[in-house]
Amino acid sequence: MVKVYEINGVTPVVHPTAYVHPSAVLIGDVIVGPRCYIGPLASLRGDFGRLILEEGANLQDTCVMHGFPGADTVVEQDGHIGHGAVLHGCRIGRNALVGMNSVVMDNAVIGAESIVAAMSFVKAGMEVPQRSLVVGSPAKVARALRDDEIQWKSAGTAQYQELAVRSMRTMRETEALTELPAERPRMEWDSALPLHLHKNASA
Repeated sequence: MVKVYEINGVTPVVHPTAYVHPSAVLIGDVIVGPRCYIGPLASLRGDFGRLILEEGANLQDTCVMHGFPGADTVVEQDGHIGHGAVLHGCRIGRNALVGMNSVVMDNAVIGAESIVAAMSFVKAGMEVPQRSLVVGSPAKVARALRDDEIQWKSAGTAQYQELAVRSMRTMRETEALTELPAERPRMEWDSALPLHLHKNASA
């Protein structure tokens, strides 16, 4: 069972087509839209402000979402939040990516189809234009993104949407094997794409 907690009379909402790993924690004013994926040990703590994941967004392992009272923290449609990222009172635009272990602070806005590189720190109030690559601590806009980079990002997000469906259908708690089978299968994908080969891979 997913760890869902009501507080002050406010209960998280999770769309039936979204997948939330059982080790994730959802508290209070959390709204998870259709076809979202929330990974293991993610923490969505809506005990101050509202947290929203729009359709097709993913929030990966150990990510944190939180915000100040009265503020919304939003990941728009097809947003992609890499492992260990922290979002606090910010807005991540449509089809944008926040790389692994990055931090995006209060009132920052990441424009649509932008990429925040891994390990970046986006300071409070920063506004990132659409289709931008953001790098560093503090983060700065490095350049505009190319079409192929945005296509790479979109393909990765599509795989997480596929993973949400696969997880709902086939993931179950079990016991580990003690020996390696002679014919061990590999994971197969409907949308097989060598994402790890892309030079800008950051999530």
